[in-house]
Amino acid sequence: MTTTENRPAALHSYFAYRDAPAALRWLERAFGFETTLEFPDDNGGIMHSELRRGDAAIMVFSDDGNYDRPALRGETVGHGTYLSVGADSEVDEVYATAIEAGATPVWEPADTQWGNYRCRVLDLEGFEWTFGTLRPGESSGDWPEGE
Repeated sequence: MTTTENRPAALHSYFAYRDAPAALRWLERAFGFETTLEFPDDNGGIMHSELRRGDAAIMVFSDDGNYDRPALRGETVGHGTYLSVGADSEVDEVYATAIEAGATPVWEPADTQWGNYRCRVLDLEGFEWTFGTLRPGESSGDWPEGE
């Protein structure tokens, strides 16, 4: 029996895709996720699925509610999912594979003034994904000198 009594808080994201089966395969190819659980629905879609990349886990299901997609305001939609990776080279790699798989570039891999190396893309259905080396919540809180 699994107990959740002393388990620390964890944050996960969920996404409703119009073509969830295709989204699963795309997320695997573009971002390196592994589908660990996949329950089909009765309409050829996905009732519930779970994907993992390292310690990051997300859920994907079919968009039966015709949900709105965020609109671009300038170069970004203003919110999305951020995945922390271990090295600059991982940011470069995921950016390259995502673009090759058809993602829309938002920000090419680059350093930020707060010490993050990151990139940002839109997936095939317009969800915004950022990959970077910063681990939110573990930052020192020190702003670089002169900023």
